[in-house]
Amino acid sequence: MDSINRRQFLKAGSVATAGIPFAANVLASQAAATRASSRMIAIQIGAVSFVDEGIEKCLDILQERGAVNTVMPAVYSNSRGTAGRHKPYPGHGKNVEDMSINGGNYATVHPSFYKDISIDPRATQATDHPGFDVLRDLIPHTRKRGMKVIGLFQNSFNEKLPGADKLFAYDFNGKQTDALCFNNPYHRRFLTGLVDDFVNSYDIDGLMYVNETQGAFTDMMGGRFRGRERGLPGSRICFCPYCIDKAKAQGIRVERLKAAFEEAEKFVAAGRVHQRPVDGFYVSFWRLLLRHPELLHWEHLYHESYREVYTLMYDHVKAANKKLMFGLHIWTNTSMNPIYRAEQDFSELSRCADFLKLALYNNCGGPRMASYIQSIGDTVYGDLSREEATQFHYRVLNYPNEAPYPRVSEAGLSAHYVYREVKRALDGRGNGGAKILAGIDVDIPLSQLDIVDGAQLEKAAQTTRERVRNATREALRANADGIVISRKYSEMKLDNLSGIGDAVRELS
Repeated sequence: MDSINRRQFLKAGSVATAGIPFAANVLASQAAATRASSRMIAIQIGAVSFVDEGIEKCLDILQERGAVNTVMPAVYSNSRGTAGRHKPYPGHGKNVEDMSINGGNYATVHPSFYKDISIDPRATQATDHPGFDVLRDLIPHTRKRGMKVIGLFQNSFNEKLPGADKLFAYDFNGKQTDALCFNNPYHRRFLTGLVDDFVNSYDIDGLMYVNETQGAFTDMMGGRFRGRERGLPGSRICFCPYCIDKAKAQGIRVERLKAAFEEAEKFVAAGRVHQRPVDGFYVSFWRLLLRHPELLHWEHLYHESYREVYTLMYDHVKAANKKLMFGLHIWTNTSMNPIYRAEQDFSELSRCADFLKLALYNNCGGPRMASYIQSIGDTVYGDLSREEATQFHYRVLNYPNEAPYPRVSEAGLSAHYVYREVKRALDGRGNGGAKILAGIDVDIPLSQLDIVDGAQLEKAAQTTRERVRNATREALRANADGIVISRKYSEMKLDNLSGIGDAVRELS
């Protein structure tokens, strides 16, 4: 028996003799549940939590509360969503909100792995926690506990870095944006450099890439949650020279493309002010597609391009060590937008990933679904009431018995939604396909952008221990290969995190 298990055993024994057998049973079962489960129980966590609370303390909590056996530290991120702190404060860590983070590489940048990326790779070194390397400092502690480490890295970049302009995407008006282009060779070389650095410099078990983007056409139509608030339609990407050249090589009539998007922009602008076309929104939407098939060609080109990048990164991981895992985060938009779902073929994605983490966020998923309906209800489905548009999506996405609009914002999505989505993914991956991990949300903060039609923020669906336990139970009951506790530990209330452990121990 190793020292950690011995301490837990003695502690459990002393509590039992003090007449509190329930606490003793919980402590004794924590490590046992983790060992007994052959499934991955992972958690996303930023370096800030280890700095704030200490590595050993964090790992104790993760194992005791969540039966965690795999840690997913954010090793490269420029987003507070995976690397920072948020209000409301969860009762652990520092009560300080990161209104901005420097971001970048939270491990150590080794410049030799980065070739011709237009910037000095050392400039991507995160400076938020000087002297702390999240992989170097974490891995010895996880190894002692038999825990795995899978680094999370995100589709993001600091646009202020010298030379960064060469990596960025352009909208169809020719304006450079702060988003990244997947056809850009500098960006591709940067991503493969990151992968090579992580898998060759550290004793990690794998990597997971997070990309939450879609093509210009569906983005323009408002086909995403909070889509109504994302600015002018013409700001969608990408129309850089690399994308244009690739499109021409595939026979897309690029000379017609700008005119097509200009017509699409007029359609959306009219919808946002509720100016109904003569033949209605849905008919006009299809007229737009029939007259300008380039719109869908361009959408598909975008998704093809990032699947090429996924394959490129997967190949680099396997070239270093075939045993290492490479996984993909599948954006929650696949639970809302049927067109986006059509591009997420799990059997196809299984060719370039060992696991797929589906963001099945049923707590914040309710408000997000409502904001999606509000957005798409101004464009493609403008002929329908919000309630009718919601029921249409429930039917085509196969979500029976979810709460109607706008009550879904308060009710959230059900645990049964998690079950159905896991089953769909398992069937869709095909024989020998990627492992399916269910992303379970715990205390992801909501904003006013998630609230629709005058609803109050405080009435939106809230995370509870019971809801977390039920969603986890349903994911595992559906035979998911594991779960990923999301979005990040620093925003999770510990009692709600315990809902994960409740379900894992129950099903062990």
